[in-house]
Amino acid sequence: MDETVLAYIEDKHRYLMLFRNKKRNDINKGKYIGIGGHLEEGESKEEALIREIKEETGLTVTSYKYRAKLTFINDEYSEIMYLFTVDGFIGEIKECDEGELHWINKEDIFKVPHWEGDEIFVKKMLSTDEYFEMTLIYKDDKLIKVIE
Repeated sequence: MDETVLAYIEDKHRYLMLFRNKKRNDINKGKYIGIGGHLEEGESKEEALIREIKEETGLTVTSYKYRAKLTFINDEYSEIMYLFTVDGFIGEIKECDEGELHWINKEDIFKVPHWEGDEIFVKKMLSTDEYFEMTLIYKDDKLIKVIE
């Protein structure tokens, strides 16, 4: 099963989001998502978090919190995603080769195109500081079941 990290980088009342519009054959094309990617062999989820944020944004993480373990199941693949919030970083944002980086106000993150399941786990993330686990099952890119 693939393992990935996903981070919501926070700056006051907004999150840094990636609008995926640059890669061909991108399952996330046309959607806003957090920052992240796949774990490399032998890499911890924390190491992957720091590396992916540096690669995609140019920022260096100085403070983060592990928030949830999410399991995604689809017709063609399964994935474990480790969800983080990042509330400390240094550096300047650089251009990303996977899409456009935008600061989105927290109250507006569900007004931009996104995965149906993202709304469920982000609302949970915003409503509690506690760690949680969730499984999201998709069929034909449509969310059909959530298990908490």
